[in-house]
Amino acid sequence: MTEMTLGKALGAGLAQAMRDDDKVVILGEDIGRLGGVFRITDGLIDEFGAARVIDTPLAESGIVGTAVGLAFRGYRPVVEIQFDGFVYPAFDQIVSQVAKLHYRTQGRVKMPITIRIPWAGGIGAAEHHSESPEAYFVHTAGLRVIAVSNPQDAYRCLRQAIASDDPVIFFEPKRLYHHKGEVDLDSPLADTVPMGLAQVVRQGSDATVLTYGAMVSTALDAAAAAEEDGIDLEIIDLRSLSPVDYDTVAASVRRTGRVVVVHEASREAGVAAEVIASVTERCFEYLEAAPLRVTGHDIPYPPAKLEKHHLPDLDRILDAVDRVLDRPNSMTEAGA
Repeated sequence: MTEMTLGKALGAGLAQAMRDDDKVVILGEDIGRLGGVFRITDGLIDEFGAARVIDTPLAESGIVGTAVGLAFRGYRPVVEIQFDGFVYPAFDQIVSQVAKLHYRTQGRVKMPITIRIPWAGGIGAAEHHSESPEAYFVHTAGLRVIAVSNPQDAYRCLRQAIASDDPVIFFEPKRLYHHKGEVDLDSPLADTVPMGLAQVVRQGSDATVLTYGAMVSTALDAAAAAEEDGIDLEIIDLRSLSPVDYDTVAASVRRTGRVVVVHEASREAGVAAEVIASVTERCFEYLEAAPLRVTGHDIPYPPAKLEKHHLPDLDRILDAVDRVLDRPNSMTEAGA
């Protein structure tokens, strides 16, 4: 095991994937000589050369369109979108081409494209640099959507995404790029947990908290605080947002009878809404309380000084837990 940051783990995953398969190429804005704005691709051009580490123009639609052409020719392109909010110019290519070509060609053409997106808030940046667009892609049939929360998954899931014949939208929580953890660099890819499976990161019996990305750490902090009040929370890192591992989710909810879903994207029509609807369909007779959402607000991403009021935090998660456990909470204190 090697201790490294999440950002370094992503870079190590890219390097290993490129060593394993010379058809893996990476392309994006400033990823070559600069090593990317977050330095994830630092040093890769020195090892693999400019023919496989390709600096592109500032044109996201063109970048993804180029990746489509490379995939047609048998390559496994990995695209870096510099910031989450910059993915929108590539939306037409992703939805109209990347997600549909395998189906459209009756399986004759594969689209083994991985689209890496530094994602979400928490770094004091404004709109277009702190956005959470995952629901758009979850709603798009033909895409896998992955969101990692720790260095081990960053390394492992990125390699699995690149090896997959399906197109993968790969979300990386940029606020965790410098967070450290143990990474097993030596285990064979076939022996690791598939990227489509959720993970129970904390076992508990009183309520299930479902989340992903940077919110996993926040949920674990909430669980530690709840434990001081005698509340035992189970925390599940979804990891895969499309498809969702509902077997793991349902097994937990059927034991606890209560569920809270947490994400920092907007509430309206977000991932939490779909997860709650699906959990209710599968587990209705086991539920002891209505499932609740803790999310970002339905506003464009706010200025940095207001960011802490927008992002779900420990207090908001604990308040939702109190509500599903029918304990005193912000709603009862307000007389609701």
